[in-house]
Amino acid sequence: MGQPESRENRAAEQSELPPGQRLQRGWPVTHYGPVPKFKPDRWEFRVFGATADGDKHCWNHQEFSALPFSSVVADLHCVTKFSMLGAEWGGVPARTVLELAPPAPEATHVMVWAEYGFSSNLRMADFAADGTLFATHKDGELLTAEHGFPLRLVVPHLYAWKGPKWVRGIEYMTADRRGFWEERGYHNIGDPWSEQRYSYQEEPGDGPEL
Repeated sequence: MGQPESRENRAAEQSELPPGQRLQRGWPVTHYGPVPKFKPDRWEFRVFGATADGDKHCWNHQEFSALPFSSVVADLHCVTKFSMLGAEWGGVPARTVLELAPPAPEATHVMVWAEYGFSSNLRMADFAADGTLFATHKDGELLTAEHGFPLRLVVPHLYAWKGPKWVRGIEYMTADRRGFWEERGYHNIGDPWSEQRYSYQEEPGDGPEL
């Protein structure tokens, strides 16, 4: 009798890998800088910038954890060329945040802010997409600190750097502005299916001047 088929193999059969990617079993730890220490009494999630009412909106950890919980089964594609398929992510949909703290009509982009001033920019349409999620769980378990606990953004249709670990808030913007890796040579959009890895691949209109 043969061995049971793994979830990764079943997912690989059902999903096509983006160009240049390889199937990853397990979840490597990849990040820049140290792992921050979580201090729940000081943690705050902020929405600011071009909000509809002009105000800043804040949730402490207990309040954010009480927001409606949802789950999505989605792949994760790292620009370092590994893909993890069929993970179940649980957390707060980005659309929930958009509903609770709506952007101004003229807002076109979002800057996602994380610990140590790390940032990543997204088009509003990418942020508002069905699968975009502020994840607290993976496969029914709380995220580990190394993988972004207490909160990381998952944007399944873009490369994983577009979804930072240790997220602390979002800024609504009326014009695009490059984030941390985008300022350092990564593609401003980051679509894995178009293999948008680096800024030299950008077409006119893909992003602001470097």
